[in-house]
Amino acid sequence: MKQSLAMSLIFAAATLHAQDFKLGSKVTDFQLQDLDGKSLSFSALRGPITVVTFIATQCPVSNAYNQRMIALSNDYAPKDIKFIFVNANRSEPASEVRDHAKRAGFPFPVYKDANNVVANHFGAEVTPESYVMDGSGIVRYHGSIDDSQNEARIRTRRLRLALDALLSGKPVEVTETKAFGCTIKRVRKST
Repeated sequence: MKQSLAMSLIFAAATLHAQDFKLGSKVTDFQLQDLDGKSLSFSALRGPITVVTFIATQCPVSNAYNQRMIALSNDYAPKDIKFIFVNANRSEPASEVRDHAKRAGFPFPVYKDANNVVANHFGAEVTPESYVMDGSGIVRYHGSIDDSQNEARIRTRRLRLALDALLSGKPVEVTETKAFGCTIKRVRKST
């Protein structure tokens, strides 16, 4: 009896943040909320190439990337790349996300992920953390935007390399990198 209870607990812990959208897999439709609480589907937001990036209002690492995220959007949105910026932190309400986006001067919308459903589908753990899907909805890159929080120390602009490869019809050379930042503050599951 004790062993079956222990196995059940291990299985429950393993599936707590079950990742459905892995590198090389197809992303199926999911729902996000705009900052007014309106539900929007991924299928309505996606493009020929789509970038989903998890961000935060209070994370100093995520905030260190605000200008770089603006530059990415400004440089690649005209090339028909769609950016979906998602806040999945339970501790950051929509009103705070709206104020943060305005203060940061984001030219793009930020969406809320209620109950971390989308973060769980992607297996996202930190902010910022990015996922790139091709026109078929296949995850072709997962990881960091670049290799240094300190902009002066960047050696590799990982997300840009992935986007440039996909735009030129080539495979992404480095498909996965370690994202770094603050952990996503998930909703506590009732037991």
